[in-house]
Amino acid sequence: MSAPTYLAYDYPMLSVFWSMLVFFLWIMWFVLLFRIIVDIFRDDAMSGWAKGGWLAFVIILPFLGVFVYVIARGKNMGRREVAQAQEQQRAFDSYVRETAKGATAPSSADELVKLSEIRARGDITDEEFARAKELVLSGHGAGTSSGATAAAGR
Repeated sequence: MSAPTYLAYDYPMLSVFWSMLVFFLWIMWFVLLFRIIVDIFRDDAMSGWAKGGWLAFVIILPFLGVFVYVIARGKNMGRREVAQAQEQQRAFDSYVRETAKGATAPSSADELVKLSEIRARGDITDEEFARAKELVLSGHGAGTSSGATAAAGR
């Protein structure tokens, strides 16, 4: 009672190829099926009943449902995906702009507060404080911040 042993050469190369092809097509089938289901829910122009009908058609008769959906609505499927990608890009750009606005240069009042703190610590003299204050009030405060920091580092 010896059990048959299978060696690597018992599974021919062509069978390996066909097995890999079937596995690949099986994975691609599920990718297509899920993309179509997502597209059904993404479409705002379709009514709820139409979405339910397409979803039932795709689930009950998957091969025929997917085939008919791709033929009937495949062209707009790509357009909806591009529109969603553009909307996401616009939202991201808007978020970046809003976040960047929060990191603007400090106001002149903030600069004057910093200068008075530096003077109170004794890091700058009254003359340096007066010059820096004039720069801040004249609108050249961006250079003052680094100048005050350099003076504070002495």
